[in-house]
Amino acid sequence: MELASYSPLRRASPSVVFTSTRITGRLPAIGSGKTVSNCLGPTITGKINCRVTLRRSTALLNGLRSKKFRSFRCLSALTPELRTTLDKVVASQKVLLFMKGTAEFPQCGFSSTVVQMLKSLNVPFETIDVLENEILRQGLKEYSNWPTFPQLYIDGEFFGGCDITVEAYKSGQLQELLEKALCS
Repeated sequence: MELASYSPLRRASPSVVFTSTRITGRLPAIGSGKTVSNCLGPTITGKINCRVTLRRSTALLNGLRSKKFRSFRCLSALTPELRTTLDKVVASQKVLLFMKGTAEFPQCGFSSTVVQMLKSLNVPFETIDVLENEILRQGLKEYSNWPTFPQLYIDGEFFGGCDITVEAYKSGQLQELLEKALCS
């Protein structure tokens, strides 16, 4: 699927923003590699990776380390604008796969597996590469309440990831659901 028409999905952002979860307690030293848990969305590690930015100023990072207890909010990557865009994109396709890579060149084994199953069923489907945009990738995790990729949407509804899709494929449920969706 060409994402040019969905500009909010292509917009780059220097940081990921998370929402509504409070984390209280002692923070690990920056660079320690210890994980700050209980955060919805991506895990924030002491190394501040995954392009998560906590106002990268040295003063703030030192301030976080120096306080024994610190509380901060995680903000959401799933902005209202992104949610609206995802609603439109998902509703516009009968079968949509958010995956790592493309159908022609999957970038992970799980994505490749789902693509091969859909191709074997001769189902027309669209794909969107989540590796092109960090905000899209993090927002989709919140949108579907599913932490991994690929994410398969059938007839506007989240179906599941690779494991669920494989089980449904083996049982014949996937083919039935796809036939029903394509006929509606």
